Amino acid sequence: MKKLSLIIILVLSIGSISFAQNTDDALRYSRLFYTGTARFMSMGGAFTALGGDISSLSQNPAGLGVFRSSEITLTPQLEYFKSNSLFNSTSSNDFLYNFNLGQGGIVANLIKNESESGLITLNFGYSFNRTSNLTQTIVINGISSSSSLADYWVDEAKDKTKDQLSILDNNVLDAYLAWSTYLIDSLSGSNDRYGTVYSNYGDNLPSVYGQNMKRVVTNTGFTGEHAISIGGNYSNKLFFGATLGITTLSYERKYEHSESTNVSLPSQFTDFDYTLYYKDNGTGFNLKLGAIYKPIEILRIGFAFHSPTIYHMNRYVYDNISTNFSDGGPYTASNDASRFSYGFTTPFRVMLGGALQVKKIALLSIDYEFVDYSSAKYFETGDGFDYTDKNQDIKQSLGASNNIRLGAEVRLNNIYLRGGYGYYGKAWRSNQDNANQTYNSISCGLGFREKNIFADFGFSTTINKDKYVLYTSSEGSPMSDVNMTRDLFTVTFGYKFGY
Repeated sequence: MKKLSLIIILVLSIGSISFAQNTDDALRYSRLFYTGTARFMSMGGAFTALGGDISSLSQNPAGLGVFRSSEITLTPQLEYFKSNSLFNSTSSNDFLYNFNLGQGGIVANLIKNESESGLITLNFGYSFNRTSNLTQTIVINGISSSSSLADYWVDEAKDKTKDQLSILDNNVLDAYLAWSTYLIDSLSGSNDRYGTVYSNYGDNLPSVYGQNMKRVVTNTGFTGEHAISIGGNYSNKLFFGATLGITTLSYERKYEHSESTNVSLPSQFTDFDYTLYYKDNGTGFNLKLGAIYKPIEILRIGFAFHSPTIYHMNRYVYDNISTNFSDGGPYTASNDASRFSYGFTTPFRVMLGGALQVKKIALLSIDYEFVDYSSAKYFETGDGFDYTDKNQDIKQSLGASNNIRLGAEVRLNNIYLRGGYGYYGKAWRSNQDNANQTYNSISCGLGFREKNIFADFGFSTTINKDKYVLYTSSEGSPMSDVNMTRDLFTVTFGYKFGY
């Protein structure tokens, strides 16, 4: 039965985990799609063995040792993201543009020896590189014939009385919002079992669905790295380097879920809207070590190791529900904003690469990268929260991934033509919905060199498919197929000095 009045909503405490971290966040913050200079991007980011590009400071710092002069670069980029979803035979599209700074940095020569043996050069480098663009938007729209998000809240509320729903330690405050706005209520003769408006709270079973369901997901943000590096050249055979990475993470996620029905229901329900918003900001640190060996003049072999990045994160979160009935409304309820901190550690990375250089005519490079996402971990930062279960979920859901990058460059006097390809392998285990999810990128570009100035243009497109689960409930777990494409247009302006 409908309640006579709305309940005052309690404030979310730091200890609440209603909107806590999950495996999706762990993968999102661990997965890197390196961006950088236009040359780096147009060659697929395959620079583990190549070096000589300032973006390699965040990939293989040994690439800093390849520089023979000082250099300064600046790289703005324009991002175009588009998505197409298919939900119960209904297709929806959305897109957005984002202009940002992809890279900016400087290389300074510290030691320069004209000898062909011993320490020939020692360079210092700083570069800010975007390591992932997290901005995207998805619209899912269609008819739901078998369940509702309200069923998810019924499952959450099970075995709890209406008074227990409002207790912070029970972690069901979103179900409490559904109860407060008449979307769910206790079954007749029970105080800890619930029904939804679609069954008139259990009085008119089975539930009558067929409502229009819409989900709008809007993500904005990025991960970026301030790479502080030192690298050198020993006898033109061995290039070495190390990078201290100071990472920044900014991510906002908002999803708006709405359901509306044209069917005359005994509960008099017509529609509801639910909004969930959270924002993460974090700073992390890592160490990168790398080497490039040149056994013969045309061949380079590269290796790099990335330590885990250790983040300190701050989260801000809130949610609200609004419902309408033909005999009244709107009824609204919201959880006050909550702020809390947590720690997160990304997996380590290992990279191997090979590159062929045919005099000053052409380059061909290939990279292999190994990363085990199941080793990502959450940890508490002072509140004593136990993340054992969440870390166990990560281990059981995620696995090791193998990534491949290819790049090529051809020189025509002072014009350079480039192309690249990237394959980012499966991260989810075989029993997960997105077990076959991979990312494929294709890139191209051109460059211009004239004495000590240069300008490069790069284009890359990354494509992936996603199975998006709207919610999980005992009545059903609706899923939408989503195709996503991310295009990046990159321009680099550079100046060389200190020959």
